[in-house]
Amino acid sequence: MPIDVRVEPPRQPEVEDLLRLSDEYALSLYPAESCYLLDVSELERAGVTVFVARVDGRALGIAALVVGEASDSAAPRAELKRMFVHEDARGRGLARLLLSAIERAAADAGVAELRLETGPLQHAAIALYERSGYARIPNFGPYVGDPYSVCYAKALPVPAS
Repeated sequence: MPIDVRVEPPRQPEVEDLLRLSDEYALSLYPAESCYLLDVSELERAGVTVFVARVDGRALGIAALVVGEASDSAAPRAELKRMFVHEDARGRGLARLLLSAIERAAADAGVAELRLETGPLQHAAIALYERSGYARIPNFGPYVGDPYSVCYAKALPVPAS
């Protein structure tokens, strides 16, 4: 079962299907106002990179890296968004491979810390993030005050110059 993780455009049928399934999953767990889901047009914006995990050519996992502007000569900020693995492919390590690809890309972009938001009912995702070195942080940005949001961050290695 070869797994290939690479950067791909979000506007393609298989990726859009994963986004739809991700939306359905999130909306089955949380109220709509607590689902901070980027749509295809937002995933096409500058500063957003979409990673797709394929097994035998079939798109079964997605994740996006959103790199923001640097502030006051600080390193750019980045957030992991839209991490999702198709139900048929869970437990095969796709999420771990997607997360590793996102972390490498963020570090290569000079990002010192990668942040993310997930929901308290997503136990497998929380376990993955914690096993991968992410620490719980206070909710940031649009997630402040949302009881259905939990936020994490991880310091990334500085790339060798």
